[in-house]
Amino acid sequence: MTDPASESGAPADAEPQAKKIGGTALRFISAIPVIAVVLYVMFWAPKWGFSVFGLVWLTIVSWELMGMNAPGSLVTRGWGVLATLGVASVILFVSGTAHFPLAILTAMFGLTAGALIVGLIAPDPVEEAKTRIGWLIGGPIYVAGTLTTIVLLHRETGEYGGPWVLLCMFYAFLSDTGAYFAGRAFGKHKLYPKLSPKKTIEGSIGGIVAATAGGVVVQQTLLVDVFPLTHAIALGVFATALGQAGDLFESLLKRSCGVKDSGNIMPGHGGLLDRSDALMFTGATTYFYVSWFH
Repeated sequence: MTDPASESGAPADAEPQAKKIGGTALRFISAIPVIAVVLYVMFWAPKWGFSVFGLVWLTIVSWELMGMNAPGSLVTRGWGVLATLGVASVILFVSGTAHFPLAILTAMFGLTAGALIVGLIAPDPVEEAKTRIGWLIGGPIYVAGTLTTIVLLHRETGEYGGPWVLLCMFYAFLSDTGAYFAGRAFGKHKLYPKLSPKKTIEGSIGGIVAATAGGVVVQQTLLVDVFPLTHAIALGVFATALGQAGDLFESLLKRSCGVKDSGNIMPGHGGLLDRSDALMFTGATTYFYVSWFH
């Protein structure tokens, strides 16, 4: 039988290639409004605007995470989101006060007590209760304990808030882009085939190089007075490597839950958790660097 693509003069793989190009275009177009909003709240909105944006962002991320781990239980999913907001509120609004240690201890108790109550209210299926309860305690810490650091980074660095957040975004997103192109060009050795068969060691190295180079650009243009070049390079390598590990960690979670994406809020991108898995760790690493060394 003659291949219809051959009869038309088009190569046999023209249709898959067209779909791939179309998917890339969809990813780019759907990201434009998000990029515009993020840049506005980072650089021009009042400080509280970025805090509100961060709380909305982590609420959606928590909803997706809880949906992956407890898809059939609205009670479990809803409480998981509320618990995440509770932990995030303690970190954002009580940190820096004399009551912070007590507030953190209270939050940890609240997570445990809440998991206990929800576990008894919605026990079925019993054989999966350990996983649901574990994520009711661990999920809020995973999401709120990382994403709130980006809000704190923006809030606590004054006029440099936008550039610092942009830096940790470059570490996360340029790593993904650099790894893709380096992997296509040089990839031969699998990085972690059990979780991500397409990722390669060469791609990982390319991602670290690209992200670190992007960080140097931010340092040289927006942070040159407060961020030494050697620190930018060292932080770039460490934060980017940790961000790549965060990406693999989310792949592990998705595989264990049997899902391809955490959600579908962004066409072509999956869910917000899919877009945040590396940023959660590059952001936290950058925040702790600034907190300890500035």
